[in-house]
Amino acid sequence: MAKKAASKTAPAPAPAQEAADLEPDVKIHSINTSGNVLAYASVTLGGCFAVRGLRIVDSTKGPFVSMPGYKAKDGCRDICFPCTKEFRQQFQDTVLCAYHQELAQIHESRGCERPRQRESSGFEERAWPR
Repeated sequence: MAKKAASKTAPAPAPAQEAADLEPDVKIHSINTSGNVLAYASVTLGGCFAVRGLRIVDSTKGPFVSMPGYKAKDGCRDICFPCTKEFRQQFQDTVLCAYHQELAQIHESRGCERPRQRESSGFEERAWPR
């Protein structure tokens, strides 16, 4: 019995310009102040592909982006992921930059708030006569 040779052709490498067209639009959700998960995020790539369920996780080496995944018998598996080291780094840098900008914006908006003062309502608290 002769086996048919499967003709596999590798896809042509994508030009570098296509990666630039997939500019990520990042939205940071649910910033946490406790625990290992610092925030949740979603990313839309080039307006045509959305990734939801990203987590920004704190580790001993600093924060990193955890892709959405599932538990398999042999550990955790990512559902979607960057295929090249360069795009993975660009993706992570973009998400972490958006996270830090969101933190700075929250910090700035809290710093600009005026302290609340007790307003006089015209009603004075008085001790009841005994």
